[in-house]
Amino acid sequence: MVRGKIEIKKIENVTSRQVTFSKRRSGLFKKAHELSVLCDAQVAAMIFSQKGRLYEFASSDIRNTIKRYAEYKREYFVAETRRPIEQYVQGLKKEMMTMVKKIEVLEVHNRKMMGQSLASCSVKELQEIATQIEKSLHTVRLRKAKLYEDELEKLKAKERQLKDERVRLCRRVGERPMGMPSGSKEKEDVETDLFIGFPKSRP
Repeated sequence: MVRGKIEIKKIENVTSRQVTFSKRRSGLFKKAHELSVLCDAQVAAMIFSQKGRLYEFASSDIRNTIKRYAEYKREYFVAETRRPIEQYVQGLKKEMMTMVKKIEVLEVHNRKMMGQSLASCSVKELQEIATQIEKSLHTVRLRKAKLYEDELEKLKAKERQLKDERVRLCRRVGERPMGMPSGSKEKEDVETDLFIGFPKSRP
């Protein structure tokens, strides 16, 4: 007859709980002892009962086992903490090497575009460099023409502004009241009064 699966949960009956604790504790320590003997392993087990009583088993001095455990955890923690930092540093080194190689390639390319270090270039490479230079010159010419065009538009706008200013000034001069003699006309009247006819005494 197949035994059913026993549900693991807290035993509510105090007496049954104590009996089970005693049996299971003895069984655990027995298995720990067998493991240490059969496999030549350093085994330690500690159990605190519900009331706080300590039960322990150790194949050797339990204090040495605890010390060894603490040292292992400390070394493990240091290693686990150092590993991400080392991985990050290695990643930075790889990225730096990649950037250095890209810079070297760009420097070689720039020297060739300047007409330097062409001795090792093949005919195909020289043709590619010439094509690239022609494209660059075309781009420069387009940009230069655009700047000239913009400057010409600014000059035309300035010319229109000056013309408009001159028209406004001419209109302002022509807006004086009708019948008002100009400065030259007043001068002629004064000279006529002085030289034509007998002298007259002025009041």
